[in-house]
Amino acid sequence: MRSSKSSTWLRITGLIVVLCLFVFPFFFLLLNSFKANTAITSNPLAFPEVFNWDNYRNAFEKMNYTASFFNSLVITLLGVALISLFAAMTAHYFVRNNTKFNQYTFMIMVAAMIIPFQAIMIPLVKIYGSLNLLDNKWSLIYMYLGFGSPLAVFIYHGFVKGIPAELEEAALIDGCTRRQTFFRIVFPVLAPTTATISILNVLWIWNDYLLPSLILVSPENRTLPLSTFNFYGTYSVDYGPLMAGLVLTVMPIMLVYIFAQRYIIQGVMQGSIK
Repeated sequence: MRSSKSSTWLRITGLIVVLCLFVFPFFFLLLNSFKANTAITSNPLAFPEVFNWDNYRNAFEKMNYTASFFNSLVITLLGVALISLFAAMTAHYFVRNNTKFNQYTFMIMVAAMIIPFQAIMIPLVKIYGSLNLLDNKWSLIYMYLGFGSPLAVFIYHGFVKGIPAELEEAALIDGCTRRQTFFRIVFPVLAPTTATISILNVLWIWNDYLLPSLILVSPENRTLPLSTFNFYGTYSVDYGPLMAGLVLTVMPIMLVYIFAQRYIIQGVMQGSIK
């Protein structure tokens, strides 16, 4: 009994330590978002003597927060929706039409995940620049579809294998077309997987900085992560509003993750069972 209790306390202590390590960066960010530049540079770990709410007002105005939030929201929602839809359809086609060509295509698609983005970003920007497709939110969404589909297809592929083909055959016998069978039978069954993939892609697209910085040039097209660059001057950094801007940037996605994390756990659990 004593050994079991001690091991329980050790696990709890370890989890508390890990929690503190994960929470500290956000706590540090939140703490300094209420301080002036001099207070941040002199002692960044000290509590603010006076809570300076002007940092948030300045950040909201300088980031053009409303427009940047709308840009991030549109790009994230459309990118996630297109990745989920097309990846599910592609995985279903690969599973139900298991030809040699489809097997090789699936292997190539999965192998594409190991290619780092940094290796192709310069040719990508040159090609899109020559076609006058830069500074366009639709071009960015199309790129997210291309870079996000391999992992989504790989995840969907394993789940589609677990769906009995007899369900689709019964729907076809009852008069459904293949498109109706997919959207009325297959896609609803994939709802936990879709939720998991959607949440992971929301976290990725919303927080992404590198790809939007290469594609979106005009200030009116910038996303929230790009808007935080407004606080960097040539020779100085406005740390107080910058910290407040980072809090405003990460807060929406943190709320989404807190309320949707159970869907990630459900999707991972179902995947491990299958």
